[in-house]
Amino acid sequence: MSRKIRYGMVGGGRGAFIGAVHRIAANIDGQIELVAGAFSADPEKSKASGADLFLAPDRVYGSYQELVAKEAALPADQRIDFVAIVTPNHVHFPAAKAALEAGFHVLSDKPATFDLAEAKELAAIVKKSGLLYGLTHNYTGYPLIKEARDLVHSGKLGKIRKVVVEYPQGWLATRIEASGQKQAAWRTDPKRSGAAGCIGDIGTHAENLAEYVTGLQISELAADITAFVKGRKLDDDGNVLLRFKGGAKGVLHASQISVGEENNLSLRVYGELGGLEWHQREPNTMLVKWPDQPMQVYRTANGYLGAAAKAAGRTPPAHPEGYLEAFANIYKNFAAAIRARNEGRKLAKDDPALDFPKIADGVRGMAFIEAVVKSSKANSTWTKLEA
Repeated sequence: MSRKIRYGMVGGGRGAFIGAVHRIAANIDGQIELVAGAFSADPEKSKASGADLFLAPDRVYGSYQELVAKEAALPADQRIDFVAIVTPNHVHFPAAKAALEAGFHVLSDKPATFDLAEAKELAAIVKKSGLLYGLTHNYTGYPLIKEARDLVHSGKLGKIRKVVVEYPQGWLATRIEASGQKQAAWRTDPKRSGAAGCIGDIGTHAENLAEYVTGLQISELAADITAFVKGRKLDDDGNVLLRFKGGAKGVLHASQISVGEENNLSLRVYGELGGLEWHQREPNTMLVKWPDQPMQVYRTANGYLGAAAKAAGRTPPAHPEGYLEAFANIYKNFAAAIRARNEGRKLAKDDPALDFPKIADGVRGMAFIEAVVKSSKANSTWTKLEA
């Protein structure tokens, strides 16, 4: 198939943050092109946003319903291959459902849906459709996160005992949503964000990262979430104790009122034989620790890394690769999986093209949110994840 993979975007128009990030990520490897979109619930704003991106006016739509209907009616050599959903949470499910039922693969921003019931229904729709569904938990795209996963799965660290994952931010330390700040407004609105604020927005990233690297699933948790800022309806800080299947224990901390913190995501994993430590502030470095030898420093793009980490890198050592490149790895793999489908090639379960978060990860993320909220309301009672 000698063409780029074509996609249409739902959301991400003028004034949006994450839409531009998705478009940059999709474009980095030159495998994907944006050809259509419904960029806003306001048809005029959608058309203006499409013009900003130099799209053909007849491929810019006033709603996601119009996008999937009109794209599905186009000849196969013109229509989009997949839909990228970059809206507030309450639109994720209906837009994904419409796209899948119209025959399009879906790549959605996280969390997957508004609540767990929607996530489970969406999983059934994905299964029935036979189409691809991906979720942009982009932090799994970092080369050294893939190396960390391979190191854990190789058994070199021994049986995992403890996982510590932290994601503090400080941008919501004051009630900026009251000033009309768009990104804060919808994230703190229960009608658009769902049952959780901070935990839904960044806590799910921390949960997904811990499970991705360790291969362990959280079985139950005890949570304490708080809305510290007066007048805020959803949590802006959360502390969660974790129990994993197999016996490992963990601590998850997510906060958006930690003054001065800038997306300070970090992960530490400790096994019987060794441990590892990674920080997003320095994503091209990972520390690997042993009880009887000096600490090792792993660096992105070096020859001693495994195949997955090498495949996720693009530049020589010491040339920084970060957030956008990690995000691009989700798009790259998703596009490769679509290309295989279009060419009639069946991929093995461990094919690198399938290394992107899927609907099962989305269901687990929504189960995590629901369990955290339930536990906190019950004075931090231990609560099972019902994924």
